Amino acid sequence: MTQTNQDIPIYDAVVVGGGPAGAIAAEELALDGHSVLLMERGGRIKPCGGAVPPRMLADFDVPTDQLVSRARSARMIAPSGRAVDMPVGDIGYVGMVDREHFDEYLRERARHSGAERMTATFEKIERDEHAHPIVTFRRTRGGAIERIRARCIVGADGARSAVAKQCLPGAERMKCVFAYHEIVKAPERDSEAYDGSRCDVFYQGRLSPDFYAWVFPHGDVASIGVGSANKGFSLRGAVSQMRADLDLSRCETVRREGAPIPLKPLKRWDNGADVIVAGDAAGIVAPASGEGIYYAMVGGRMSAQAAGAMLRTGETKALRTARRRFMKEHGRVFWVLGMMQYFWYSSDKRRERFVSMCEDKDVQQLTWQAYMNKKLVRSKPMAHVKIFMKDTAHLLGLRAASS
Repeated sequence: MTQTNQDIPIYDAVVVGGGPAGAIAAEELALDGHSVLLMERGGRIKPCGGAVPPRMLADFDVPTDQLVSRARSARMIAPSGRAVDMPVGDIGYVGMVDREHFDEYLRERARHSGAERMTATFEKIERDEHAHPIVTFRRTRGGAIERIRARCIVGADGARSAVAKQCLPGAERMKCVFAYHEIVKAPERDSEAYDGSRCDVFYQGRLSPDFYAWVFPHGDVASIGVGSANKGFSLRGAVSQMRADLDLSRCETVRREGAPIPLKPLKRWDNGADVIVAGDAAGIVAPASGEGIYYAMVGGRMSAQAAGAMLRTGETKALRTARRRFMKEHGRVFWVLGMMQYFWYSSDKRRERFVSMCEDKDVQQLTWQAYMNKKLVRSKPMAHVKIFMKDTAHLLGLRAASS
């Protein structure tokens, strides 16, 4: 950090938002030798099932002690109540993190890497006759507005990002699913309704008319949640119903959280000059599954690398590389998941067929391999052909919805 001729502190990069995307971006930029301020408003925990693939731990050098549990299977529940178990098998597990502790771990890691931390609320970006923009913020609610200058701003302030809305055309029209969950103390004993080593996913219109509901184990606690883009649908009511159905109403509620979750990447992540977005602010949450932690961290790293290249060379076109790289690596998976959500989540009849399709061993194997590796599996082309034919048959109603 240096001082300008107006005595306004100037950083190479100001990262707005301290979730996984912002924390990783701040860490990457600091390790690259840049002066970095990580601005996090604090006091908020994002509603999140907390599922992460083993690849996340490997790609980002995250120790296994950050996992609060490891799920060895998933249970898909159809509108009829029919359940299909999908064991992970010997290829890995689904790691579970608690965002309250995991996000703080990442922020502290960024600080140890050289980033400066600040608890404050972003207000807006101002511009004057000088070359670099000014970030305005408040340290406390109702407090005085303060200013810092940045050579580059990374917006990692979540869905409906204030940075994106101000700097990127079309960002205010980002389509979102609204998510709500309740963290409860887990039952002392496993049962048919709740298993501490299993993720339960409910594809039932009564619990979500256009997405899904879930029960995910987090060790001593569990996440019970639901998502929907239908503004008239009661998310709290759905969670309450689910808790009653599963005999989890008596479990003590630890906290309640809700927030929008984007399900489509923005068409542009940068303003062509000095602002770039990452994570939910860039819209990179997987359709159909709503998975965002791993993708947020990948996006944060790629946006930071693009910003670092711009800071080193002065070439603003370097900012464009972040979205291009991300979509090249993950765009096809996002497209497939988006089509899956469009077709299979549209009615209970289709949800019933979708759950029935999940019983197929080929589907299970390729699903888990794709999840673990974060890419479509090409090693078994005939399996893909078989799945396509089965998928089409289910969609057209040529196969029974259940056996």
